[in-house]
Amino acid sequence: MGNAKSGAISKEILEDLKLSTKFSEQELTQWYDSFRKQCPDGRISRPEFEKIYARFFPESDAQSYAQHVFRSFDTNADGTLDFKEYIIALHLTSSGKTALKLEWAFSLFDVDRNGYISKAEVREICTAIFKLIPKDEVELLPEDENTPEKRADKLWNFFKKGENDKLLEGEFIQGVSDNDDALRLIQYEPVKKK
Repeated sequence: MGNAKSGAISKEILEDLKLSTKFSEQELTQWYDSFRKQCPDGRISRPEFEKIYARFFPESDAQSYAQHVFRSFDTNADGTLDFKEYIIALHLTSSGKTALKLEWAFSLFDVDRNGYISKAEVREICTAIFKLIPKDEVELLPEDENTPEKRADKLWNFFKKGENDKLLEGEFIQGVSDNDDALRLIQYEPVKKK
């Protein structure tokens, strides 16, 4: 990963990230300095990422979801996130562009990275998402979403796919874009208490 040993971000990586994200040179340099303080070797391991992620969901079991998020960000599949992967992930998840977020969501659901999503993969991710939901919120969910299986079935039905069908990236993005309920089901948002 660039100039990890020297302590400064390489010009090549800086220019690449300026072109592929919404971040300025100053922001990237600040992010890099912070990243290097947290990760002196220039990489975040999956266990480290899981610990960081768990802090965002202290009342939940975030480990399985964090593993999937980490896998989707680890684009070179080396078991670590370098600064570039980290910033691209930050950009994708914080960008206002729905299409970018949905491309990332597809990679999250494509557990085996084969280019399509199966119902089993939807069930796996819905199970991980469900573990993020605090127990007191589960009872507030609609009847047809109050288990991971029901949530996965409801989401899969939006795409009008059979049990053994496959869902391609374009179909996923279009289907979620066309339906706010599907968009809600692919993520965890705290349930609003009445």
